[in-house]
Amino acid sequence: MLGSNCTQTTEFSLAGLAKDPATQVTLLLLFLLTYLVTILGNLGMITLIRASPLLHSPMYYFLGNLAFVNLCTSTVITPRMLVGVLLGKKGITYAGCMAQVFAFGLFVITECFLLATMAYDRYVAICHPLLYPLVMSPECCSRLVAGSYLLGVTNGVAQAIGMSSLFFCSSSAIDLFFCDISLLISLSTSDTTLSVVILRTCSSLLGVPSMLVVLVSYVAIISTILSISSAEGKRKAFSTCASHLTAVSTFYGALIFMYLIPRSGTSRGGDKWAAVLYTVVTPMLNPLIYSLRNQEVKEAWRR
Repeated sequence: MLGSNCTQTTEFSLAGLAKDPATQVTLLLLFLLTYLVTILGNLGMITLIRASPLLHSPMYYFLGNLAFVNLCTSTVITPRMLVGVLLGKKGITYAGCMAQVFAFGLFVITECFLLATMAYDRYVAICHPLLYPLVMSPECCSRLVAGSYLLGVTNGVAQAIGMSSLFFCSSSAIDLFFCDISLLISLSTSDTTLSVVILRTCSSLLGVPSMLVVLVSYVAIISTILSISSAEGKRKAFSTCASHLTAVSTFYGALIFMYLIPRSGTSRGGDKWAAVLYTVVTPMLNPLIYSLRNQEVKEAWRR
């Protein structure tokens, strides 16, 4: 129960990744470079997809939206972390924390469904190639992308509502470099039932189905590829989804390690680096993965 002399916390303290000044300088330079590469890579990918007729297809339409979401995800987290390290300010206001929770919840779920949509696109292309133009029509692709953003907004609003119901008295130190809703729940001094229900419901109704779509799609894809008689045919079929499979493995692997493996206590400890992987590193790697492993993207860059 809240004490009568307890007032709502107006600012949180973000622990960051390191306390040693020398390590902080190294991390500052490293994450600044990572963020610059993220901006240039994703903006370059979006521009290339729009400018090159070679890339005017459903797969690259989804990839352009994924690049936009990656850019937004990194921008929600990285600049605030860089400013904190550079100026030595660990504090973030309650309103700023609320905004981070909403934006991060929005873009993470949107990316989950975009990756699921891309997996379904590869499934139709490999398993039902004759039906591909009909199934993945421009109208269908637009609806799938719009639905991904709508579900992302739904999750962002739900998480923000869950956080607004929390009350924080004296425990305002977050052992991470951004406002993570699960840590905020553990720090709250009020009844967290509503926040926990919202978090688990959104994870069950939004996160899990998107992962299942990816899993089922790739089981069918791998089964189809293995049934191809020629080695060259198998290689070509696998090359069309290798980049996406790499991106999916990195993103979902970090999320599963971060949120689905049971933890004790409020400290994330080594989990900070898992958070770095899906909030900072993955948005930078995705455009590089698709550029280096995709022949059509390479040809578009050359042209």
